[in-house]
Amino acid sequence: MSAFIELGIDSFASVIAGQSTGLSPARRVAHLLEEADAADRAGLDVFGLGEHHRQEFIESAPTVLFGAIAARTRNIRLQSSVTVLGAADPVRVFQDYATIDLISDGRAEIVAGRGSSTEAYPLFGFDLTDRDTLFDEKIRLLMKLRGDSHPHWQGRFRTPLRGYGIYPRPVQSSLPVWLGAGGTPASFVRAGHLGLPLMVAIIGGSFARFRPLVDLYRSEAAITGIPADEQKTGVHVIGFVADSDSAARNAFYPGWRDLMQQIGHERGWSSPTRKKFEALCEEAGPYIIGSPATVARKLQSLSGALGGVKRVNFQMSSAAGDHEAMLRSITLLGEKVRPLLRD
Repeated sequence: MSAFIELGIDSFASVIAGQSTGLSPARRVAHLLEEADAADRAGLDVFGLGEHHRQEFIESAPTVLFGAIAARTRNIRLQSSVTVLGAADPVRVFQDYATIDLISDGRAEIVAGRGSSTEAYPLFGFDLTDRDTLFDEKIRLLMKLRGDSHPHWQGRFRTPLRGYGIYPRPVQSSLPVWLGAGGTPASFVRAGHLGLPLMVAIIGGSFARFRPLVDLYRSEAAITGIPADEQKTGVHVIGFVADSDSAARNAFYPGWRDLMQQIGHERGWSSPTRKKFEALCEEAGPYIIGSPATVARKLQSLSGALGGVKRVNFQMSSAAGDHEAMLRSITLLGEKVRPLLRD
């Protein structure tokens, strides 16, 4: 299975990690574009952008950033990670990513999810108690829009569509849509029932812990009629690469600590420590941080634990305070780790 793993970057474009060095939002955007360039040059398969609506991140409007990235890259696929679809208009989401698809000549993809951060719902006037119902209705509409330019549709949360033209249409015959899931079994079942590729966020717990959930997705996809070789599972992990294990951990830890302190305080988490971080980086931990050889070995373990994966995207923007280390990590992931998996 490892020979077919696609590798990519998921960026949350954090500015927390750079606060001590005076990194401005404008400079962080410039760094983000350089990271996308580096990923494209290194031969990585995917560059993803998250969506958050808070001061620690600068990707509240990811499609605008993707427009800039699409114009300056040539091969890498551009994937939302994730689009908070329940708080968005599926028509606008489709139009935005169809436009990115045109700019990039067919490289746009959507990972749609409910979002682990919930600030988008009140911000855009939605009741958080409707979160699951909103997502279910909107993912079905988004799927319909891929194949119908003049849809007739009626739902609960949006005015009806009565054959209005939905344009532009993308370069790809069907705009790729993945379903993003955390640890909620219903999300894995939904992905299989809808016949969509699955993108799993693993930010805690062992890889094996997610196997029953992935199997749940696969069994539901089989019932839906999706052949086993067409059931795609991707994984979003916290990861980083440097020339040695110690260098990778030293580069990643400061920004990780800053981000965990900020967000963890709000969510009631215990204070981040170096000891806790080191445990997360160990062989049995969920973080894939280390030298190219270590990272390749843990990717093999991840794929084996889940029964094979199609794609693994590294969330490494906690290290954004050290831009050169970020660029080096991206380059190593493409030029050193990727060949090890192919071999």
